[in-house]
Amino acid sequence: MNTKTNILIIGAGLCGSLLALRLAQRGYKITLVEKRPDLRTQHQDAGRSINLALSDRGLKGLRLAGVEEAALQLCIPMYGRMIHDMEGNTFLSKYSGRANEYINSISRPGLNMLLLDEAEKMPNVTIIFNKGCKSVDLENGSATFKDYPTNEEVTYTGDIILGTDGAGSSVRKAMFNHKKFLFSFSQEWLTHGYKEITIPPANDGGYRTEKGALHIWPRGEDMLIALPNLDGSFTVTLFLPYSNSEYCFDNLTTPEMVTEYFTKEYPDAVALMPNLVEEFFSNPTGPLGTIKCSPWNSYGKTLLLGDAAHAIVPFYGQGMNASFEDVVVFDEILDRFTSESTDWNTVFYEYEKARKKDTDAIADLAVDNFHEMKEHTASALFQKKRKLETAFEAEFPDKYYSKYSLVTFKEEITYAEALQQGRAQDKAILNLLDDGKLPEDMELSEKLKLVQQQTQAILHDDEVAGNL
Repeated sequence: MNTKTNILIIGAGLCGSLLALRLAQRGYKITLVEKRPDLRTQHQDAGRSINLALSDRGLKGLRLAGVEEAALQLCIPMYGRMIHDMEGNTFLSKYSGRANEYINSISRPGLNMLLLDEAEKMPNVTIIFNKGCKSVDLENGSATFKDYPTNEEVTYTGDIILGTDGAGSSVRKAMFNHKKFLFSFSQEWLTHGYKEITIPPANDGGYRTEKGALHIWPRGEDMLIALPNLDGSFTVTLFLPYSNSEYCFDNLTTPEMVTEYFTKEYPDAVALMPNLVEEFFSNPTGPLGTIKCSPWNSYGKTLLLGDAAHAIVPFYGQGMNASFEDVVVFDEILDRFTSESTDWNTVFYEYEKARKKDTDAIADLAVDNFHEMKEHTASALFQKKRKLETAFEAEFPDKYYSKYSLVTFKEEITYAEALQQGRAQDKAILNLLDDGKLPEDMELSEKLKLVQQQTQAILHDDEVAGNL
């Protein structure tokens, strides 16, 4: 390894700060530049941080950098989805039938602060805030920034540039606009937006509802979810169409309309949110979209990682986890191809070759899960499927993983493999249940055998049809 390599990382969010920490541990000299103020000294705007679900793939990245245990201190385990129906009845749909498998609710700023603190401890890391990237010289490894406090421009250079500056990436924009660079880009918006509201702590400082679950109020076209925070509160997120619906962001324009909508659709939640109307109008409405692009690298000088390369909607809880897994895969590629004179063009090419198909897969799975969460989680057939899958995982923990478990708890397989296997399993179980071929009195082992046979048949058909 050439530890004299200077690496410029643009974007000090979750991916950028973890990447800076890990590369500094490998001995590189790091300059990490962020457009926002230092969130450790300035409170961020309300309503702009969908709570994060930290799971096995993300934990692997934190473990690699030696900060897993510190991060877990910021976490609240969530063991399943707590489904709330229209009458206020609830039931818990566990994420897994295996013991000790759960996801973790974690504060985005809390985790970001931890990673910044750890990166800043490294003597070979310099972190610079309040500098927004205005242009990138892709061929020569330099970038020009606007210093927000002074309005002056400053240029930083590196032997390579790593763009981790999120879904609105300036580094990606430079690739898109570069006339000599053939860059493909797609951006697909959901017709829904999101808005955050708060369930405050109870008067005694405890939780107003079950803290060990991700709460969902599925209503077909729209949905409310809530994740617990360490202070006893819950961050509640409303997902609602922008327009062309009886209730949508376009027509929820008065306190009376907001109260009417929530009282009708989420009566048990209304009682938990005393500041509902005030927060609805004071917090912004955010968009939800998927970004895919290629190539991620240019001239062996610049590489995109995290949301800058593959922004996804939040409905599998994998955006952060996928970005942290990027760091793991990049680290593995460095182990394979780093020498005294690293060929960064080869490193970047091999990284994208190893990673692109998987980030495309989790993007597609996240959109799938959006429809599953808002439409299907309360349906009788879906509940039968989840009950059966949970029983399979409890009784045969080494023989069956649901699609959710393949994505969330089995980090040794790729997202692309999880998508193929998981979709085939879902189709097999739903078909068998709908056809009445999994009766209650059938032995669980026989049900599993039948599901596995049907899954393999579907995978074979897909392969023959060229879908794999």
